[in-house]
Amino acid sequence: MKVLVIGSGGREHAICVSLAKSPKVDKIWCAPGNGGIASVAECVPVGATDIEGVVAFAKEHKPDLVMVAPDDPLALGMVDALEAAGIRAFGPRANAAVIEGSKSFAKDLMKKYGIPTAGYAVFEDSAAAVAYIHEQGAPIVVKADGLALGKGVTVAMTEEEAAAAVRDAIEGGSFGKAGARVVIEEYLTGPEVSVLAFVDGKNLKTMPSAQDHKRAYDHDEGPNTGGMGAFSPSRFYTEAVAAECMETIFKPTVSAMAREGRPFQGVLYFGLMLTPKGPRVIEYNARFGDPETQAVLSRLDSDLFDIMNAVIDGRLGEMDIRWKDDAACCVVMASGGYPKAYEKGKEIAGLDRVRDSFVYHAGTALRDGKLVTNGGRVLGVTATAPTLEDAIRKAYGDVRRISFEDAHFRNDIGVK
Repeated sequence: MKVLVIGSGGREHAICVSLAKSPKVDKIWCAPGNGGIASVAECVPVGATDIEGVVAFAKEHKPDLVMVAPDDPLALGMVDALEAAGIRAFGPRANAAVIEGSKSFAKDLMKKYGIPTAGYAVFEDSAAAVAYIHEQGAPIVVKADGLALGKGVTVAMTEEEAAAAVRDAIEGGSFGKAGARVVIEEYLTGPEVSVLAFVDGKNLKTMPSAQDHKRAYDHDEGPNTGGMGAFSPSRFYTEAVAAECMETIFKPTVSAMAREGRPFQGVLYFGLMLTPKGPRVIEYNARFGDPETQAVLSRLDSDLFDIMNAVIDGRLGEMDIRWKDDAACCVVMASGGYPKAYEKGKEIAGLDRVRDSFVYHAGTALRDGKLVTNGGRVLGVTATAPTLEDAIRKAYGDVRRISFEDAHFRNDIGVK
């Protein structure tokens, strides 16, 4: 079987590696891929949001399955376009991917169906939004409504900081069209947990829990990033919490989307906060998270290709998906300056000295036979072990064997 994976980051590298383990898969393409993905798949020069280009490639090369991994092409309707061309595709259609593409849609859905989340209000006028902030007080959370590469959230500890974030988004256009509307949310406290689930429109199967680290610097300081590392499982996501989430959040969300005429098929990501009053939804993603995927798929003990086909065919309820007992830790090595300005083209050394981890490539390229940096997040050094503490130790041991100019990573992934 032949598979085409769409995307170019660490998540896509993890997906390609998992698919390559399937005895049914004998050919993988990745569009556009990266320097590390090239070792397991044939990278093709088609952009991840080039819907016409992807459809044309699929028509010519006839993959048995196209896996659309990133948020942007899902929101733009790539799965719809592939299906319209008679091509089998994994991922939600655009009318379901809106659960991530519009935070106001997601909040309104939760409100309508009684799914627990933070209190909120939606604004397109900055003056009205700032007035609401002063009425509510701080701390308070400001979110760009649309897709902003994981960077459109400001957890403001003062009213002034929140007001500045609103003006930045609506008036300053810092997130483009994605920030023309903002969602202002109640500030919640508690451990954060990420739970990804395979969903076939009616049935869902959750994956092991994980925890992302969004802030750029140690101790959760600095600006939000796309994610500086992740570990699995969460220390706080007990069987009792999982059972509560299944009945109050997971099943109701899948049911709500079906009732709205937007059946969700693909991977649905639940970003949760375990508050003193119970679990609350912080966000939904309409796809595998990054870097949670690197940690979670490292623990998969079933055939990912089989799972994807069961999702497409509505047979997920028949699947027995197995996971390894080992814990996993993924430490992201980023370019200096990320998530703000950073330089590319720095030569990467030391990958041949890695002992205990698998290194997923996020922002790398091959130039003149050398592997160089080509993005903000460069590598995801991922280790598994019987205990989380051992996985963390292994991952950091290998992080320190890898080098490139101005490399930046957090030292506390998995500690909290």
